[in-house]
Amino acid sequence: MDTLRIVSLMAATMTMGLVAGAFALYAHTVMPGLGKTDDRTFVGAFQAMDRAIINPWFMGGGFLGALIFTILAAVTHIGRPELPWIAVALVLYIVTFVITMAINVPRNDALKAAGDPDGIADLAAVRAEFDEARWVRWNRVRTLASTTAFGLLAWALTVHGMSS
Repeated sequence: MDTLRIVSLMAATMTMGLVAGAFALYAHTVMPGLGKTDDRTFVGAFQAMDRAIINPWFMGGGFLGALIFTILAAVTHIGRPELPWIAVALVLYIVTFVITMAINVPRNDALKAAGDPDGIADLAAVRAEFDEARWVRWNRVRTLASTTAFGLLAWALTVHGMSS
């Protein structure tokens, strides 16, 4: 059981770090860079990146992996001193997951559904409908929540090491 405990906690920490890093990269590089582009570049580039991020590395190794491995880590650490740190990390990641599915993904999907930028008559309207400011604001929240969850899981590993 101890092997499953430590492997699940390590996997939760690593996948959480990957997700936090991806959201942070969008917060400090991708969206500020895209924000300085014209409407056609913004719509086309965002559509391409959103299509590219739906892949096994991000979805399985990060976004869904962080949820699954953190749940597994919580279950395998019931009654252990690491559990409170893991539990708070899990709650923060559930918040991150909900924000992503309720706010960011619907905007991403609507932007993709607008079609090829070369065929869009009013790119400014499509970009305005996307509501860049709202997407960025909520991405900052999920970046903070997932980064904090990553730190809590790293601390849970430390607690595990101290209690072994």
